[in-house]
Amino acid sequence: MKLIITSLILLLSFQVSQAQEIKWMSMNEALEAQKKKPKKIFMDAYTTWCGPCKLLDKNTFTNKDVINYINTHFYAVKFNAEGTEEITYKDFKYTNPNFDPARKGRNSQHFFANALKITGYPSLVFFDEQSNVIAPIMGYRTPKQLEIYLKMIAKDDYKTLTSTEAWQKYEKNFKGTFKD
Repeated sequence: MKLIITSLILLLSFQVSQAQEIKWMSMNEALEAQKKKPKKIFMDAYTTWCGPCKLLDKNTFTNKDVINYINTHFYAVKFNAEGTEEITYKDFKYTNPNFDPARKGRNSQHFFANALKITGYPSLVFFDEQSNVIAPIMGYRTPKQLEIYLKMIAKDDYKTLTSTEAWQKYEKNFKGTFKD
């Protein structure tokens, strides 16, 4: 009986710890998943040398509100914007042929990051259910700062925000619930 109870406690602990992490995947995996079950994509485009990228991982992507919201509404993609992953997007193969494995710090930008017009890190890129780019958002965000973007995209509110004034009104009226 003790063994059964201990096993149940371990299983529940494992499930709780699993539920407290973002379910990251590659871009290719997210694109495949979209074919089976359409869902928006949330991409974290980072680099290995980027300090704010590490803070995003440490402070924002460990927040339970952020984790639950991303896992529920998006396929979450972790993309090294200076890495070597081969990505097939919209029938084109993107690579990083200028990557230098001996180089420390900054490396050449991946062609996919270049195609997405990423100019700084971290960049958070949203894609719709058909893999079309909705918007990139550059820079570090706390959970509270990220919340408005996650909810605006997930709920398709971005489709009606066609002017600076519309965005300002939306932002002013937004009532967040995430805790930092």
